[in-house]
Amino acid sequence: MPITKGFRALVDEANAQITTYSVEQVRARMGSDPTLQIVDIRDPRELEREGTVPGCVHAPRGMLEFWVDPDSPYFKPVFGDEGKEFVLFCGAGWRSALATKALKDMGMTNVAHIDGGFTAWVKAGAPTETLEAHKAASKAARG
Repeated sequence: MPITKGFRALVDEANAQITTYSVEQVRARMGSDPTLQIVDIRDPRELEREGTVPGCVHAPRGMLEFWVDPDSPYFKPVFGDEGKEFVLFCGAGWRSALATKALKDMGMTNVAHIDGGFTAWVKAGAPTETLEAHKAASKAARG
C-alpha cells in the first residue's frame, strides 16, 4: 500500500497546530521560570550517546501518552502538575512536534516543543550534561 501522507506532511500539520519555541526562548526561561518543565522524548540510546538538557524529565516517545494519562497504569505524577508547561524535544524537532500534537489531542493545553530539537540546542551552545551527570542530579534533587 502506498503512503498517501508522508512524515513531513504530518510534521507540518502538527507544527501548524502547536506551540513551538526557539532554543533561545527556552534557554532564557531555564532556572528562572518554575513553570517550565523540559521533557526529553528521545530514545535512551540517544541520551547515552549525546547527553541531555539539565533539569529535564526523560519520557521516551513510545511511552509518552501512557505516562501523561492519569488513568494509565504507567502514569507519572510529574505530568499531573497543571501549573507546569511541558516543553518537549527530540533530536531534530519532528518527533516532538508529533508528540506535542498527540498530547494536545489528549486535552493538554500546557504543552509545546523546541524547534530543531537537541541538534539545535547543541548548535546554539545551550547547556547539556551527560546521562550519568543527569541521573546523579536527578537523584540528588529527589533527596
